[in-house]
Formats: sequence, C-alpha cells, structure tokens
Amino acid sequence: MKVAKFGGTSLASAAQIRKVCRIVTSDPQRRLVVVSAPGRRDKTDTKVTDLLIACAEAYVKTGSAEKELQAVITRYADIARDLGVSKEVADCIAADIRGRLATATADRAHFIDTMKAAGEDNAARLVAAYLQATGVEAHYMSPRDAGLLVSPEFGNAQVLPESYKNLARLRDAPGITIFPGFFGYSPAGAVVTFPRGGSDITGSILAAAVKADVYENFTDVDSVFVTNPNIVPNPRPITELTYREMRELSYAGFSVFHEEALAPVFHAGVPVCIKNTNNPSAPGTRIVMERVCPLGSVTGIACGDGFCTIYLSKYLMNREIGFGRRLFQILEEEGLSYEHSPSGVDNISVILREREFTPAKEGAVVERIRKELQCDDVAVERGLALVMIVGECMRNAVGLAARVTKAFAGAGVNIEMINQGSSEVSMMFGVKAGDMANAVRALYGEFFGA
Repeated sequence: MKVAKFGGTSLASAAQIRKVCRIVTSDPQRRLVVVSAPGRRDKTDTKVTDLLIACAEAYVKTGSAEKELQAVITRYADIARDLGVSKEVADCIAADIRGRLATATADRAHFIDTMKAAGEDNAARLVAAYLQATGVEAHYMSPRDAGLLVSPEFGNAQVLPESYKNLARLRDAPGITIFPGFFGYSPAGAVVTFPRGGSDITGSILAAAVKADVYENFTDVDSVFVTNPNIVPNPRPITELTYREMRELSYAGFSVFHEEALAPVFHAGVPVCIKNTNNPSAPGTRIVMERVCPLGSVTGIACGDGFCTIYLSKYLMNREIGFGRRLFQILEEEGLSYEHSPSGVDNISVILREREFTPAKEGAVVERIRKELQCDDVAVERGLALVMIVGECMRNAVGLAARVTKAFAGAGVNIEMINQGSSEVSMMFGVKAGDMANAVRALYGEFFGA
C-alpha cells in the first residue's frame, strides 16, 4: 500500500487535478491520498489558504468579508466547472465555507484555524467527486470520522498517540480514500491545524498508521537538489538520503518537505519518495533509514536567514554552577525558544529566530541578563544567516572544516559562528545575511564543482 500526498501546486487547477487523478489511478497500490489546498496557478496568483486567512481576518476585524469570501468560492467553483463535476459539488463547498464564516469568533485562533482548514477539506471533496464522476470508487474521509486527534494548539497541532490506532483502519477501506491534509480535531471536537505546510505531516502520520510500503510526496520538482536552485542554477539532484539528512536540510531551509513531517515515518520505518506531479516518471528522491556513501561526501547544502544572536561573556562563567540553567530560564519565561547555543570557556551565544525576538523582547531579555546574571558583556547581533553542510558520511572525515573555511575565505565571507553536533551529520556556520548566497555558492563549488 502507498500513501500519496499532493501539494498545493498539484491541486491549483482542474488540469492539475486531472494529472493527480491519473497518477493515483495508474497504480492500484495508491489507495490513500492526502491533498493540500489549491496553490498558486502562477507567480501572480494567491494560494487558497491565504485567501481563507484574509477572509477570516477581515471578518474578525469588520464583521463582514463578502469580497474575500467570494474570492474563495469563485476559485473552487471555477475548478469544479472545469472538471465537469455537478454544480451541487460547488454549491456544497460554498455552503461549507459560508457556514465556517458564521461560527463564533470569540476565540480568534480557533476561528482562523476553522477557516484555514476549509482549503484542504474542500479540495478533498472536490477530488473525490471528480474521481467518482469518472467511474472510480473513491471516498472523501473526514479527519474527525477517521479519528485524527491532535493537541488543542491552534496553528501548531501535535498528533496524539491514539490517532495511529484510529487511522490504521483506513488500510482496509474500500476503493481510494481522499483525505484532507493540514488539520485534525482536538479531543473536544475543535478544528486545529498543523503549521503551514502541514499536509506533509498528515501524509506522514497516515503512512505510519497504515504501515505503508512507501509514502509518496508529490510536489512540483523532480527531486530534492543538493542546494537551493534560486542560489545555484541547476544544482545536482539527490537520488537518496537518510531521514537524518533530510531532517537537517529541512530545518536549515529546504522547503520541499516540512521539517516536522519525518518523525512519524521515521519511527515507523516507512521510506519516503519525493516525486513530481508534472513528471511522475522521474525517479525522484528516496528518503531511507540507512545508505552507503563515500567517506567525507557532503549530501546537501542548506541555508536560511532571519536569525539573531545574544552574546554573553563573564569571567569564570564555567565555574558558576547553574549559569546556563538561569540563562535559558530567562528565555523560557519571556516565551522564547532558542535554536543553537555554541559556547566557550567564558562566553556563550544563543541563536534565536529574529521574528520572535522583537525589540520589546530584546529589551526585556537583555535587562534581565544584565541584572540576574551579572555578565561582563551582553550584545545582540541581528541579520544573521545559517549555512549548513549535511552528510551521513561526513562522520570521521578529516579536513572538512578546513575545506569550508578555505572556500569561505576565497569568497570573502567572514564566519560569525561554527557549530557541529556530536553526530557529525551536519556542520553549521553563521554568516551575515548579505553573505549567505556567496557562502552557498562557494560551498557548492568546493564540494560539487562549479
């Protein structure tokens, strides 16, 4: 059995949905299909999820959102018309979205999640209706009816353990099951969404629950590439990589696969294959538990900006019991999570997401650090980017750091920070955000050729 998930670009139009359905029906093992909300048809278009968020926010703010509502309803009506399904399908979708808009707005986060989930939910209804119209036995499945239970953290749902037993029943469902991604239900019955891009998470949960032979994640590229093609033109494709490598690369900026989506399939041992809806015959990229590779080889280069660092120094810091605990307690009490924390004998740096470390938060944190930890120096530096090289076979390889620093020196890139985990699967470098692209190109030239 295969679980196949299709992203927003694969559902963006009637033509794309026909491609999806041809792919699904071409392999009888594809009996469980997860769909995203319709994405952009072109670069000037707007994703349905964004249209729904705009609709919800307008309604919360003004009590009316007819213009925004019509934009969503029209998008689905156009797809339904072009697919040739009955008008009743489009009418049911319109009624569903209007019904969601009429729900209580007192809990803003709950209301917005209820609206956002309409994108995937109605895409699943539309795909199931089209397959049925072509004579295929297909069924829409609600996450509520299937038992996909999640924590009541709106916009950041976590799957609850009992979901897996509930969802395992889908393995024996007749025909093809069309399942909406991105959301589940709290034990109290509230709609709760995963983070953006969370349809990947839904697919992974289902693949683990039904013990699928493979989890196919269809997107709009032939494979995962060794680095961002917007920075390095025509980078090499990756044919195979491990869960650990993909997790590191996703965290550091690879957008092909949601960084939280690997956990369920990793624990269940289900391999993943990333494929292209527009070129389904391409082999894609497989994600597996273990693989063989040459010693010292780098699998991929990832990057991401939007980071900042808090730098602290204090003489004899290493002798002060509880210093680190008190530092991170300050961050916890201020509602901040940290990304990395490289340290020296008398100094420590804490890397945070810049969007979370607002000027107000910065003022409060710095004041508390000065007052409670009595540091000799505290400084905040913004505009930081993280560049990472990843590879299972980097372990025990001599000279990798030297090659990186040489490449950076040749490109005129100054290293602000170096961090390597004990697993040696990745090596991370902090650079100025303006140097990020040059740093990636320098590393690509060093490890993969110009």
